[in-house]
Amino acid sequence: MNLFLRRSGIWSRAHYLDRMTFGELVAAFFQHYAIQAYLVLAAAALLAAWRWQPPSLAGGLASAAAAVLVYPLVWYLLHRFVLHGTWMWRVPFLARTWKRIHYDHHQDPNHLEVLFGALHTTLPAIAIATLPVGWLIDGAGGGLVALAAGLLTTCVYEFVHCVQHLGYKPRNRFLAELKKRHMAHHFHDETGNFGIVSFWPDRLFGTFYEREDRPRKSPTVFNLGYTEEVAQRYPWVARLSGGVVSGHPRRRPARERA
Repeated sequence: MNLFLRRSGIWSRAHYLDRMTFGELVAAFFQHYAIQAYLVLAAAALLAAWRWQPPSLAGGLASAAAAVLVYPLVWYLLHRFVLHGTWMWRVPFLARTWKRIHYDHHQDPNHLEVLFGALHTTLPAIAIATLPVGWLIDGAGGGLVALAAGLLTTCVYEFVHCVQHLGYKPRNRFLAELKKRHMAHHFHDETGNFGIVSFWPDRLFGTFYEREDRPRKSPTVFNLGYTEEVAQRYPWVARLSGGVVSGHPRRRPARERA
């Protein structure tokens, strides 16, 4: 199904956000299978809650609010310790997953096809982060409402993430600041500014930074520390990627971009 969707319609060709307009992004965004899956599953979760064990109004609202509030912390922890961890590339059967869910995104941050999370990794994470919270607040119905809120919040995060990679400077000051922080994470130093929509966990855990605080660019900003030396010992990602690169995706020799 995934392969069919990628080959049909708007997803039959590659997309690069630094070459797209906002309107083109919106069209591509809502036609992507992952976003459609989140929206359908959110509706299904709400329907199941209504048919199976409807939560109280207060319980449903509290469950949804709790899911939204916990989301920035969950994203931070996953982004910092899983996506930027050094343990997945060491395990052969996890190396492909790590390459798909984050290494490829840092290799070329504007490539839209690898910006969206893979469903086999995002859906379990969303469920684990939201269902127990809602369940504790208002039982099974609250859990399903929290799950729906988490799925919809994921859509918001993915869209903001896409907008941050568009080739323009937002007029809105808040969005401009978000873009500035995220671009620093991708093009200056990947060891901080892990947030997407909120950076309070970065401030809490000491990973928030201004460019002036770190004048020297990280040499691993595009390969996340998966260097030639690392690849000699753990070669699986390199084999899947055709080697290891470290420079800006638009300034590499043609053979390295292939």
